[in-house]
Amino acid sequence: MSQTDPSRALKALTDWWGEMGVDVDETQMRALRKAAESRTAEAPAPKSSNEQPQRLPRHLMKKTHADWVNEAKTLAADAQTLDALKTAIEGFDGCILKESARNTACFDGVQGAPVMVIGEGPGAEEDARGLPFVGKAGQLLDKMLTAIGLSRKENAFITNVNYWRPPGNRNPSDEELELCRPFVDRMIELGQPKLIIAAGGVAAKSLLQSRVGIMKLRGSEHALKTPGGYEAPMFPVFHPAFLLRRPEEKSRAWRDLLNIQARLEELS
Repeated sequence: MSQTDPSRALKALTDWWGEMGVDVDETQMRALRKAAESRTAEAPAPKSSNEQPQRLPRHLMKKTHADWVNEAKTLAADAQTLDALKTAIEGFDGCILKESARNTACFDGVQGAPVMVIGEGPGAEEDARGLPFVGKAGQLLDKMLTAIGLSRKENAFITNVNYWRPPGNRNPSDEELELCRPFVDRMIELGQPKLIIAAGGVAAKSLLQSRVGIMKLRGSEHALKTPGGYEAPMFPVFHPAFLLRRPEEKSRAWRDLLNIQARLEELS
């Protein structure tokens, strides 16, 4: 009887934890991976010469965080189209979140659209489908955009500051956001939006490199400039998931949308 592959067993376990809402941080994930890898290394060689032992990838153990950030910068800079950038993101192995995620959720909507919406990262539905903002929060986002004449099918582009679902839907860590940031900046440079909407505190604080909360960031315009020199006005707004939990905040969200609509008319 063949032994259970620890790599697959670990993946199945973390998937189940994610569905149950169990929060597993990066330190715990690394410990689990190391234990599984040790079991693989100790397993006897396969009896058949045609069978190859399956091992967990060791690349995360060989490179430092700085190495992976530099690789992300190189991959992002080399991408000359949004489709090429998507391929680069999907092939990037530097973020530990990828190991427990089902899919990479890069972007959706119209490439080159005047408005780019940047959210926090995939949830369960987004992870399953490999697209951003397709769950209940995404449905509310679509309604919010429609209210000011925007649509992901016509004139809006939607992405995130992180492309893999964190276990238990926890917030991505600063390290995880730093690994994704070169791709985020390059996506802005290639998409060249006239205006950026930052959906939620995680996205707004990450993009602005700020510790100020969304309650203070929302309601005003901020200038966002990428390392490549592209600059666009950015408007932080409440995340749709927050509005589902706190419907009493929808009046302030509506005022934010009207400000965005007015600014778009000026830019046009």
